[in-house]
Amino acid sequence: MSKPFHVGFLLYPNLTQLDMTGPAQVLHRMPGATVHFVWKRIEPVMSDCGLALLPTVTLADCPQLDLICVPGGYGCTEMMADEEVLDWLRRQAAGAQWLTSVCTGSLVLAAAGLLDGYRAGCHWAWGDHLAGFGATYVAERTVVDRNRITAGGVTSGIDFAFRVIEKLHGRDVAESIQLALEYDPQPLGGGTPKTARPEILGAVQGVMAGRMAARVAALEAAAARYQ
Repeated sequence: MSKPFHVGFLLYPNLTQLDMTGPAQVLHRMPGATVHFVWKRIEPVMSDCGLALLPTVTLADCPQLDLICVPGGYGCTEMMADEEVLDWLRRQAAGAQWLTSVCTGSLVLAAAGLLDGYRAGCHWAWGDHLAGFGATYVAERTVVDRNRITAGGVTSGIDFAFRVIEKLHGRDVAESIQLALEYDPQPLGGGTPKTARPEILGAVQGVMAGRMAARVAALEAAAARYQ
């Protein structure tokens, strides 16, 4: 029997649950996958939509992971300044085959010094902040650069997971899991700044601007520490 392929998702307060649960639902079906949900303590972690998530292992007890995934969310700026989390990511990265993220999770990887010199994805509203950590933002659903696989915002985590499976097990396996999950999106259109109607883009940017100020200050502070 082949040895398990250990996939670990970092949990933290105020993460966006779909950043994690979307790819987790896909990746747990990957052949040989053993999925871990990792945090400092084994107690419920509240996501930013009020859904509680239960870790399965602590940072201290987590086995060496083959694939690390950092989801994004409102709490990511706190993780960018959390040396316990950043040190854990660096230690795990030394032995992992793949370092991955969804949405603003790439900023946490970047704050740990793990994306310097890499192309990376992120949510469209935050991607430009990757430059402060030596990374190059790419506005794509999934960005692959060597052993870094990073996804764009929130829903792109599902696409990202199928890309991971395709890379590790081939297209047939990835498409078989896609069919089993009936993943065949039929969107309204306008899901990116390039495709959104101008009035919708302006409205969303206006709403987000008020929410972003404190987080931008925290991001800039993290980038200053990094440099």
